[in-house]
Amino acid sequence: MIISNSNNFDTYKNTLAKIADVHGALALMQWDQETYMPKGSAEPRAKQIATLSEIAHNMATDENFYTLVQHLKTNKTLTIWQQNNIAITYKQLERKRKIPSAFVANFSRAVSEAFEAWTTAKATNNIKLFEPHLQTIINFKRQEVDYLGYQNHPYNACIEAYDEGMTVAQLDAIFDPLLPALKNIIDVAKNKNIDNAFLQNHYDTDRQWTYGLDLIKSIGFNFSTGRQDLSSHPFTTSFASKDVRLTTRINPTEFANMCWSCLHEAGHGLYEQGLPYEHYGLPAAEYSSLSIHESQSRFWENCIGRSLPFWQGQYGALKNVFPASLYVIPVENFVAAINKVTPSLIRTEADELTYHNHVFIRYTIEKEMITGALKATEVKDRWNSLYQQYLGITPPTDTVGCLQDVHWSHGSIGYFATYSLGSIAATQLWHSLQQKHPNIIAEIANKNYSNIHTWLAKNIYAHGKLLNTNQIMQFATGENLNCKYFLDYAVKKFK
Repeated sequence: MIISNSNNFDTYKNTLAKIADVHGALALMQWDQETYMPKGSAEPRAKQIATLSEIAHNMATDENFYTLVQHLKTNKTLTIWQQNNIAITYKQLERKRKIPSAFVANFSRAVSEAFEAWTTAKATNNIKLFEPHLQTIINFKRQEVDYLGYQNHPYNACIEAYDEGMTVAQLDAIFDPLLPALKNIIDVAKNKNIDNAFLQNHYDTDRQWTYGLDLIKSIGFNFSTGRQDLSSHPFTTSFASKDVRLTTRINPTEFANMCWSCLHEAGHGLYEQGLPYEHYGLPAAEYSSLSIHESQSRFWENCIGRSLPFWQGQYGALKNVFPASLYVIPVENFVAAINKVTPSLIRTEADELTYHNHVFIRYTIEKEMITGALKATEVKDRWNSLYQQYLGITPPTDTVGCLQDVHWSHGSIGYFATYSLGSIAATQLWHSLQQKHPNIIAEIANKNYSNIHTWLAKNIYAHGKLLNTNQIMQFATGENLNCKYFLDYAVKKFK
């Protein structure tokens, strides 16, 4: 391959843009699979996804492209910004080149089949339908770990895909002091006599849907470059910063289910819409890590969306939509109800404190699956045992137990810890934002979120993947990720 110094970076950028195009088409197929695809179309869709996954992998690991990136990596005439993009791409290629393309295709097909099996199993409350597919996913991930290699613990290779540099040792060092400290706060908070029964009244499905759209539009989600739909498990996907898709789910007798999944996914969506489109395909236009991504969703869902100032601005509109349930409920009672601390079955609906127990349970199970200590047929019993140990409750069904999350059917093993890391980061970012803008509380009460958007754009969105988790936190807050801010926030809010 002849490499010209005058256009080699442009060639690199154009190649990455084409790879991003294929990933966008792949993501569109997967989004459609979870939203509108006819049930009988699962088999051809699995083949299509496998083919596109293999094509994208082959493009990224192509020998000529790898040679180009190697050449650019040693080119000292490039700008620091260009060198940073190249360094990240090189690291990504080194990881991808360890994985055979046939493995990628076969794994993608297995994931598509697993998702369909999970959907049916969850709908019919039958874990047995999903267990063979889950074991296949576990086997694939264990094989992937062998391809990638690891230090100290095989699960480290899984974590690396979602938060570069994070390890089991670091996560254990976070969870070990966090959970006991939270237990002390939970023991106080859960004994408060807070009435939240009105949140289980009947809330019309169509009105919930319309309200959810209005709510996320009000906080800044751009519907000219995004949309929201329904799915069995809320998620966000992006084909580019100018095409971002959210989903939510609606329960007519559980208003909180829809409202905070909308805010959570909108947080993800705002991050994706804020990434610089002019760098499409480059690391500069990718999100930093899933821990930072989750910090954005948890920031809007909890730090903003569960605060009194937010609902002082938003509650009037909500009461007008659901007057029968909310007209006589003061905003202070509403906010107390949506922050009630009590052990519960569903992670996505858990309060901010017990939420970390839900995450730790999944983290524990995933480590055991990857080491081979836990088989798919043993996951249900292990799940139920850990729920009893850490939350004092046992799931009455598989649907609200080990089948509640979509992640394992996607092959996403190594993801769950980022929910806790993101929650911790969110409160640290919230603290720094308040230091920078002392009037932010009053602005939120007046539905003015402009300073929030400006601050997040400067400190989070603008860096893309050029900064990792701790570098983002250093830039935005002046220090690495620190549990202190979450615990201070929790004590102030719940004790």
